[in-house]
Amino acid sequence: MTIILTPYWSNGVQKLKLSQPPAAPKRGLVPPQLDHEIHVERCLEQLRSKDKNLEKYIYLSHLKTEDPSMFYRLCLEHMAEITPIIYTPTVGDACLNFSHIYRRPEGLVCISHKGKIGSVISNWPKIDEARISVVTDGSRILGLGDLGVNGMGISIGKLSLYIAGAGIRPESTIPICLDLGTNTQRYLDDPFYLGLRQKRVGDAEMEAFMDEFMEEMSRAFPKLMIQFEVRIVIYIEMTLGLTKFQDFSTDNAFKYLERYRHKYPVFNDDIQGTGAVVLSGFLNAAKLSSAASGLPLTSHRILFFGAGSAGVGVASQLMSFFTLLGMTEEQARRQIYLVDSQGLIYDARGHLAEHKKYFSRDDYQGPPMTNLLDIIKYVKPTALLGLSTIYGAFTSEVLDAMAGINPRPIVFPLSNPVKLSECSFSDAVEHTQGKVLFASGSPFPVQQFEGKTLYPGQGNNMYIFPGLGLGAILARVSEVTDSMVEASSLGLANSLTDEERAMGLLYPRIERIREISTFIAKEVIRAAQKTVGSFSHGVDRSPALRTKSDGELTQFIGQRMWNP
Repeated sequence: MTIILTPYWSNGVQKLKLSQPPAAPKRGLVPPQLDHEIHVERCLEQLRSKDKNLEKYIYLSHLKTEDPSMFYRLCLEHMAEITPIIYTPTVGDACLNFSHIYRRPEGLVCISHKGKIGSVISNWPKIDEARISVVTDGSRILGLGDLGVNGMGISIGKLSLYIAGAGIRPESTIPICLDLGTNTQRYLDDPFYLGLRQKRVGDAEMEAFMDEFMEEMSRAFPKLMIQFEVRIVIYIEMTLGLTKFQDFSTDNAFKYLERYRHKYPVFNDDIQGTGAVVLSGFLNAAKLSSAASGLPLTSHRILFFGAGSAGVGVASQLMSFFTLLGMTEEQARRQIYLVDSQGLIYDARGHLAEHKKYFSRDDYQGPPMTNLLDIIKYVKPTALLGLSTIYGAFTSEVLDAMAGINPRPIVFPLSNPVKLSECSFSDAVEHTQGKVLFASGSPFPVQQFEGKTLYPGQGNNMYIFPGLGLGAILARVSEVTDSMVEASSLGLANSLTDEERAMGLLYPRIERIREISTFIAKEVIRAAQKTVGSFSHGVDRSPALRTKSDGELTQFIGQRMWNP
């Protein structure tokens, strides 16, 4: 069902008026030869006629409003083609241009009017239907900086993937952007900018706003899970070797996750989702790398280039790789090295942001090590992961060094979009003689090397969050636990078919997303049902699912998926 939302203001508060779409046209108003199957091909042809991805995004946004069933059918039947348009990498351009390509309201904008948040939220027309919300403050979108209210595009795009990828009903989703101002001057000067024309509020005001927002959300939507993407960004430019990059101060991302995760069912995609999808790909890559080197899985050393919220979040999740092998937490921590804007992170270097301290090295006492090549020679990593948003940071010399150390080096340039990726798949293939085990955050084309077709992995969060969200909703969890996130990662790693493994894939084909999400949701529900910490009976609140066999639970999940 299409929902048409018309914004208006009353007593200084934004409200949304719900109106029904026009009734089905009467006889004679529809051409006699409008065959539905042919119309699918017609819509696909119209989409492909656009020569710019942003124009394709605009076309699909219009189609989603006018004919949502057609939009989601195209998504499901042409997932590999549509996903890069509605999500990464095109969603980055869509967010940058959101105020200029705006057509109609598609979500809820909560403005920093303390004491009035509940009245704004209560205007949502489908309160009883709400099950999943993606919330952003627009402060850091895909490494593109502070986009303000333009960040709404990421909430819209991710919820489209919840619907297409996990069959969550469209009317159950709420895209939300928290408009707390923006520090990007060009938006403040742009007459088309849709957000508040003010600088971002300070930490204390934001904290009070967030507390009120979360309380009002839980009151209005008691069955809602929130995918949380709120963070404050401070830009610091420093030299690292021959490159420059922006080091994001992301203590607030961790602060708000820890502040709310045991009180509400919340999930931070930047910290937990990225970590889960990378862990999944790494599990499969590590097995192939160890098979080539003859070294045990416990000998892997992982070097992270980038230590923001995503980098530290992924590093924390990859601890599971080692603890699942029987290593202690301390042993696992010592296999992981982090690099930020000042180089290798180690204790003797001096003051560190709070979220970096856990992985700081105490076994290096030398002078600051700032050049990535020098750090690689010192660490001798089996895996190099990039979360720096520095295009080309993994130079030919860096790739050559990784290939010189490892018969099958693991190289994951994870920064989004493509223009911020640390290296391309073609460069990684060329400088490792086709031996690289590769996964990126954005899509890259396949490569031919010495008569073989090589397939790049894409460690895209969309493999994880639809199934994780679906499982959390069906189990009616009181919180999203670490074990649930880990279960989603292991579920993805184990979802490869024999054919996909034979092709050397690290991730399954995206066309199987519904099948993958079903399996992940089952694993997440089982994890939610297990005793965790102070929960004597798990965190699930759907006891009827406990009595189902795995086969019955899988069938139940499939039956709950919405189909266009």
